[in-house]
Amino acid sequence: MSREAPPTYPLIRNVGLSGMLVSFGDQLDEATNRATLAFRSAVNALGLSGVVETATSLASVFVRFDAVELPHDRLRGALADLLLTRDWYQAPLPDGRRFWRVPTVYGTELAPQLAEAADLAGVSEAAAIEELGAARVRVLTIGFAPGQPYLGTLGETWDIPRQSEVTPQVPVGALVLAIRQFVLFSTASPTGWRHVGQTGLTLFQPEAADPFALRAGDELQFEPVSRAAFLRLRDSGAQQGGAIVSEVTS
Repeated sequence: MSREAPPTYPLIRNVGLSGMLVSFGDQLDEATNRATLAFRSAVNALGLSGVVETATSLASVFVRFDAVELPHDRLRGALADLLLTRDWYQAPLPDGRRFWRVPTVYGTELAPQLAEAADLAGVSEAAAIEELGAARVRVLTIGFAPGQPYLGTLGETWDIPRQSEVTPQVPVGALVLAIRQFVLFSTASPTGWRHVGQTGLTLFQPEAADPFALRAGDELQFEPVSRAAFLRLRDSGAQQGGAIVSEVTS
């Protein structure tokens, strides 16, 4: 029996009657995620009548459309033509991205699994804080919960597995780690990732005009602060836990 040939990327596929998915790979790496962010921005710039919304995952771009106004074959043709215009894996990231410097307490009872994560990574707690606090990571995608980012990728040291059991709940603003990625929790939730840091960020405000604080492509650095400094920021009501936000210039 012959084996089916592996897919060739980029790949366009139908998703139901009103969706189309453009995939740039079957696993996460920097170039694949870069391609998804750049391609989504380019699709939006086309201004195709009939496109309802676009969204990215780690490695794909989803396009939802009105199939009456924009037939499948016309949209597929437009996407295929756009794919041919450049090497998307080398494309510049979209404009309008922001850099967030986020005060973060690592360890203590506020983030109690730092020691466990450091042990799995083969480093001391102090080295873990230094390395994680120096990492500048990208919002790879938003998902799982409203406004909740997956961030990465971290160095190979942090290719640690998920837990075998689920932590019943981590709080809003929890920074958790596994498989060379962070997830920053927008709601209190169970998780199978290790809770290594705690921030004061509020990521989802449903009453706001723009309810999600972060966007795919934004960059963050989780800068270490002491427990006392973190609590002072929290108790003072500092906006977004004292985070400093600027535009990404390159």
